[in-house]
Formats: sequence, structure tokens, C-alpha cells
Amino acid sequence: MQLELRKQINYYLEFKDWYDKIIKDFNFDYEKDNEAKDILSNIIKMKSYDWDNAGVLLAFCNLVREKKNIYVFGSGPSLEDTINHIINVKGITFFDRNINLAADGASRYLKNKQIPIDGVFSDLDGITENEFDYPSFMIVHAHGDNINKLRLFRAKIIKFNNLIGTTQVKPNNLLLNPGGFTDGDRILFFLRSLLSPTQKLFLIGMDFENIVGKYSKPHFQGNIEGSSTKIKKLKYAFDLLKWISKKIENEIILVNSKTKSNFFRNISLDRIQDYNFT
Repeated sequence: MQLELRKQINYYLEFKDWYDKIIKDFNFDYEKDNEAKDILSNIIKMKSYDWDNAGVLLAFCNLVREKKNIYVFGSGPSLEDTINHIINVKGITFFDRNINLAADGASRYLKNKQIPIDGVFSDLDGITENEFDYPSFMIVHAHGDNINKLRLFRAKIIKFNNLIGTTQVKPNNLLLNPGGFTDGDRILFFLRSLLSPTQKLFLIGMDFENIVGKYSKPHFQGNIEGSSTKIKKLKYAFDLLKWISKKIENEIILVNSKTKSNFFRNISLDRIQDYNFT
């Protein structure tokens, strides 16, 4: 069953055309991506002898199915206003009734608001070591541009029990490749085969315009205008969300997003109070 579960999540071959296009368009180094995979794999090998890789994955998959709705939090500029508005009209305990998954730096704001985090998907460039102390699961991604981060967080990766590793290249017995490009869209790729038919996906702080949210990087003091490269990455992320939405039967809903699309329903702030989230 556990081997079959890994096969369900690994979409390396299906995603390879997208990956080849991305590394060519951004001039990424394929060999660096492989090096990052090896580094993260070797760090994971240093975990305690009783660490159960397959058991952690199974536990995460079971957790995903525990509640009716799944909330995916990105670091976009709408993150703070949306969360604060929901708290004002629904109460902080509202988040206890959902599965809460954070993309990278969004976890810092969720932690600040004391919202429970079931999982953080991170390439480690939007978080600090403190974020390892809060979520139930950490899904750490290896790519060529975060090799230094993998080494910096080495001790935390070794110590954190409920850890799942992902890679952009061919997976091995320690790392998965669910597909996806950025931390935010990768969450939906990972969830693709794990969802129950009735679950809904609500995306909060998922904006794909030219403004980058302040929780994207720990050193940001506020929202900033994105570089041309960052804007191109966000465009890819949104294109990938649209692509993966065709392969997910569950309803995907953008909450107060600055990005509008016919692919997803968009709930504005003034409709949140009346919207039935259950």
C-alpha cells in the first residue's frame, strides 16, 4: 500500500515536459537540481534509525482526508486582509475545522495569528528555523537555487520527524516528485490523488499579479513590486494551477484573490460572511 501511495504522488514523467520548458525558459541548471536532490537525500539519511519515511507519508495522506475543506495559504498581498476578515466574521476557531496547508512564508503569518498549520510546503527561502516548531508536517523541496538553504536547515531537517522531501528531477526512494513549480501550486499537485471526492479547496493569499507579498521572504518589510523574473514565475504558477485543475474533480475556490479567472470561483471579502464554507 505504501509503495502504491508513492506511485500515486510521483508525477515526474507526466510533468517532465513542463519541467523541461521551465528550466529552458529560466535558464535553470539541471545538474544543480540533481545536486540539490542528492543533498536533501543525504540529509534525510542522517535522521534517526527509527524514522519511518513511508509511515510519515501515510500519516500525512490520512490527515488530508480528515476534514471536509482544505485551505491553501500563499504569501500574496491579499493574505493578511483575508485572514483577518475571516477571523472577524467567523472567529479564530473557524480554522480548526479545516485542513490548513501553507506555502512557504505564509506559514509565518499563520503562526503569528495562532492558526493551526497541518503542513508547510517550502523550498526554505520564505521561512526561518522557527517555522519548523509549529506545523504538523514539513514538506521540504530541493532545487538548484536552494542548496545553501538545505545546508543551513540541515539540523532542523534531521530533527523534524514528520518530514517529506520533494524534488524537481527524477525521484528516488526518499524524495517524491509530485510536479509543480512554486511552493503554492506544488501543494495542489501533491494533493491531486489524495483528495476525497467531496472536499473543497480554498486558496487564500494566492495572487499572481505584479505585487509580491511581504511574507515571501523573511527580510521583506512590506509588499513590493515583483521583478520581471518573479512575475514570470507567478504566471507559470497560475498556468500550472489552471492545468492541474483539469485533473482535479474537487472544486477550487480563490478567496479574495487579486487574480481573476474563469477557471476558478472567486469569493470577495464582502461575500465571506454569507458564504457557506461547510
